[in-house]
Amino acid sequence: MTNSLDLEHLRTLIAIAECGGFGKAAAVRHISQPALSQHVRLLERGLKRKLFERDGRTMRFTREGERVLAEARRIIEVHDASLRRLEAERAPTIVVGSTEHSAEQILPEMIRALQAAFPLCATRFEIGRSTQLTESVAKGTVDFAFILDPTGRSAGHLVGSLPLVWYSARGWAPPEGTLPLIAFEEPCGIRERALSVLAADDRHVEVAAQSTTLEGVLAGVRAGLGVALLPSAGGRPTGLSVRSDLPEAGTTQLRMVTRRGLPEEVEQAALTAGVEFFAQRPHLQLVTAARGA
Repeated sequence: MTNSLDLEHLRTLIAIAECGGFGKAAAVRHISQPALSQHVRLLERGLKRKLFERDGRTMRFTREGERVLAEARRIIEVHDASLRRLEAERAPTIVVGSTEHSAEQILPEMIRALQAAFPLCATRFEIGRSTQLTESVAKGTVDFAFILDPTGRSAGHLVGSLPLVWYSARGWAPPEGTLPLIAFEEPCGIRERALSVLAADDRHVEVAAQSTTLEGVLAGVRAGLGVALLPSAGGRPTGLSVRSDLPEAGTTQLRMVTRRGLPEEVEQAALTAGVEFFAQRPHLQLVTAARGA
């Protein structure tokens, strides 16, 4: 068994737990997914125990993995507390929030933009639901966040619009009668949009399963439990098919909300990165006047 634990590898383990997956954790840690997987393999090799196991299409912590995660959190907490007590100089940190829907596409662009504009600053990411991120920005614990706004009434800078797309498992056929819907737990604007669109189309629908995370919604759809309405920033979730037999659901706005007192240069660099993301993807709706929104 290893005689020491690498702090960066432990931070990676914590990021996987907090982000709910390897892909999002890699974006938060500013490393590639293969590099993140290597961190996990080195930990497993050093500790001589398996930390993750496959659960369908996703990976989850083993019982031993949960034990190691708990110790990792204690170690990092003590380490960082020691640095604070020693008043070690740390680079300023920009805290960026993003919904799960836009994290994998937008966060890499944001990393590059912020590192180029503020090379002396560190960047930390918070992944969460739009309502939670909006509250965090209002409290000042997150500097700015990209949130989804299906209603078109939220505050902040309007960056662009994402099409709302119906998905089901490949080969899935809807049952006769009631249409099962997989959705986020309330409150959720996209859930409300799905229900209202289907009701307007005279479809009888029930929420067959719900989750607080995108991975949970996708798992339900992949398992054939029903259909889901999700925003698309390009690409298609693995193992799913687009449903063209369901009514058009329109788009959801993507907005950037900022905390009070955020330096203007940080706000403009982030907004520019968001606008350029849409400019590079003609199939998405670009809002060229976002800077003045």
